Amino acid sequence: MADTTPGIRSFRIDIPQTRLDDLHSRLAATRWPDELPGVGWSRGVPLAYLKDLAEHWRTTYDWRVHEAALNEHPQYMTTIDGQNIHFLHVRSPEPDATPLVLLHGWPGSVVDFLDVIGPLSDPRAHGGDPADAFHLVVPSLPGFAFSTPLAGPGMGAATMAGALTRLMSQLGYARYGVHGYDTGSWVAPEMGKQAPDHVIGIHVNAMITFPVGAEGEMDGLTEVEQRRWQAMQNFNDGYLQCNSKRPQTVAYALTDSPVGQLAWVVEKFKELTDPEDGLPEDSIARDRILTEVSLYWLTGTAASAAQVYYEEMSANAWSEAVADDWSTDPGIDTTQDTGWDNGQDDWASDRRGTVPTAVLVSTHDVTIRRWAERDHNVVRWTELDRGGHFLAMEAPDLLVGDVREFFDKSS
Repeated sequence: MADTTPGIRSFRIDIPQTRLDDLHSRLAATRWPDELPGVGWSRGVPLAYLKDLAEHWRTTYDWRVHEAALNEHPQYMTTIDGQNIHFLHVRSPEPDATPLVLLHGWPGSVVDFLDVIGPLSDPRAHGGDPADAFHLVVPSLPGFAFSTPLAGPGMGAATMAGALTRLMSQLGYARYGVHGYDTGSWVAPEMGKQAPDHVIGIHVNAMITFPVGAEGEMDGLTEVEQRRWQAMQNFNDGYLQCNSKRPQTVAYALTDSPVGQLAWVVEKFKELTDPEDGLPEDSIARDRILTEVSLYWLTGTAASAAQVYYEEMSANAWSEAVADDWSTDPGIDTTQDTGWDNGQDDWASDRRGTVPTAVLVSTHDVTIRRWAERDHNVVRWTELDRGGHFLAMEAPDLLVGDVREFFDKSS
């Protein structure tokens, strides 16, 4: 059903064939580097693996098939405060369905949610209870895919949240839930803080939590929590440093070389999927990963999608006072420059959220409960024994089930 709301226009993805031909030509002409023997994935994406994946992208993967799958869902564009916003708007056949926003992360897109759109919007058709139905709004976050160009600097999580709460108002939704992961888990709580009378509940996975230098906050961490905190400190954050400090510089290579863009993204799928020692395609179909990469490449959004990291971590630098507290706390290792110790004044806000919040923790998450409860009104906490960072693609059944249960109680 078309949306006739003023200011909202229908949208359909239709990448020009010349752009696809250019992609194939660039892939065929790739200049490959040498590789040290026997290092595997320890120093980045292995040459043989990437060559095989790039050849599959060039000769076997069919963008038009996946473009058509995306176009099966109604899509729209609007402009809010000068920022173009692209979104899927999938209305449930159940008239009393609960409106729900689904927010992706980096390196993700609306493609993340293709496997959960049907079960969430039409549970009756997927063996579920029609009372669990949702009207879905699935935006491309500003700077990602078709929500471009960025209107200007300052498009951090809070600014994105403001634009999306206005989008929901524009669509006529007075009460709605929000789910987000990764970047979306920063934006979703901000929507709750800015519109607490409209957001009925917040559901997140892949949430990042931080210590803030408060007395006793490191005391009594469980063994699991200590491992999570150590994992955060030891995280290989090369991409994080580039995205948060020099997003424009690294984007030239990523925008000029499709293999560069492919390697940049597929490394994250390797590191963050479950099982950790498997290949990315052991967790997520190879063509689904290539659809994610293709969206970044075909829309040329390597730079604009990275800007949110700059806004959250460099433009909003972590305060000296908290940094001093960290340096005197023996429970915190300050000898490593992990990148997580910058910009946390926004990520660990002193404005505690009041909207009921559910936290879903998968096998790769480093979320620590006491720090999450410090910043959010956590009323539901679920620990999973399978599924990684990209839960909507890796274990869509787990995500759908937890979302249904939470909003059944919170609404």
